[in-house]
Amino acid sequence: MAGLKLVIVALIVIFFLGIRIVRPTHRGLIERLGKYNRFATPGFNWIMPVIEHIYIVNVTEQMVDAEPQEIITNDNLNARVDAQVYFKVKADEESVKSSQYNVNNYQWQIVNLARTTLRNIIGTLTLKSANSERGKINAELHKTLCDETKSWGLEIVRTELKEIDPPKDVQETMNKVVKAENEKIAAVDFATATETAADGQKRAEIKKAEAVKQAKILQAEGEAEAIKLVNDAADKYFIGNAQVLRRLEMVEKALTNNAKIVVPANTELVNVIGDMAGVLPLEKKSK
Repeated sequence: MAGLKLVIVALIVIFFLGIRIVRPTHRGLIERLGKYNRFATPGFNWIMPVIEHIYIVNVTEQMVDAEPQEIITNDNLNARVDAQVYFKVKADEESVKSSQYNVNNYQWQIVNLARTTLRNIIGTLTLKSANSERGKINAELHKTLCDETKSWGLEIVRTELKEIDPPKDVQETMNKVVKAENEKIAAVDFATATETAADGQKRAEIKKAEAVKQAKILQAEGEAEAIKLVNDAADKYFIGNAQVLRRLEMVEKALTNNAKIVVPANTELVNVIGDMAGVLPLEKKSK
């Protein structure tokens, strides 16, 4: 009885020692005596203690930094380049096995592969083109990593260039160039705005002058029309008496200017004024 109890206790201990719980974010490879035996899925798994061993593999997306490095560009400038690689181990059994049996420390391998690929890509570009073609560099880096890691059971999700920094003296020169370009653009914009304002003022002055001109034309036309009306009235009501009208105007003007008129003796004042106006004298009534 005692021996049976010891066996039962030993079996219970062995059972609990062999329990392995795999999280949903991981997968497991179970080896028996150093040889792959089976695939451990999320949840409860049991292995034989001592004889079997389980290796847990993370299948979520991970990120590794390619670490900053100095790369000589095609125009012989030392650019400081850094990049990040996002990847994950595929969750199926074959991919998990490949990540463990086909490559040694895939994270370290990805970092070195990314650094080498960046040197090859950026070494063929000038510093200016490298900065302006970040998308192209990311695409080439992603394609190369995907091709090289096919047998590793990995999926390269994306790659991102963190920085492409030129030497300090070159950076200062580039900053001066950018500042000069911005000042040039600002000056052109100011000149354009000034020219537009001047053009607007010019058009306003032209319109003002045209308005004054039109007003004078209308005034002259009005005066001409008034003169025409006067002439028409004169022709209508003073036919044959134009000289009489002129003389009357002269008499009126003379009297207005306090002109002195000499009246001869034995002459009627009315007849003198009439004679000045060219009008026939009044006949004297007989006494």
